Amino acid sequence: MNSKHLHFSAISGILSPIFGFFIVFIAISYAPWFSWTNNALSDLGRQGTEAIIFNNGLMITGSLILLFSRGLFEIAEKNFWGKLGSIIHVIASLSLFLIGLFNININPWHFYVSVGFFVTLPIAIIIYSIFLYQNKMTFIALMGWIFSVTALLLWTFNWSSVAIPEAASAGLCSIWHFIISFFMWNTEKNRKIE
Repeated sequence: MNSKHLHFSAISGILSPIFGFFIVFIAISYAPWFSWTNNALSDLGRQGTEAIIFNNGLMITGSLILLFSRGLFEIAEKNFWGKLGSIIHVIASLSLFLIGLFNININPWHFYVSVGFFVTLPIAIIIYSIFLYQNKMTFIALMGWIFSVTALLLWTFNWSSVAIPEAASAGLCSIWHFIISFFMWNTEKNRKIE
């Protein structure tokens, strides 16, 4: 394993959720009309200064998550579940990038990539956690399963708007990103993975 690659991926994994949520709240600060109970987060990408901040911010965040995916590949090496989870994680990162590119004014593509992101990200974590469990990283695997399954189950409730489950599910998956990123940074521990 290349420790420099893993360190770079770890930094990207930590920065991506921090930057992503920071951008969302900055965009909200420029949108006095925005309501957590009446809007989708994507409504921030419709027009105005908030749209410029929101859409470009999502594309940058998606790019950071893509860089984080490289570390997932490095750790997984030749493991089937690890590679499959990494590939789906790449799809999730590209979907987030495309949410910003195909903003809410560009339908039906915006809808497709939005659903794609909120489905593929937790699925990637569920699958990747099989690899982690196989390698006796039980705590990280369990956290991955708990956060990702909860992120999916959030969508089964009847919310007044989608902004709440969007933020909550992204937040849950972000916690797992933090955990894996700290693990990536510890390259000595990584070398013990077969």
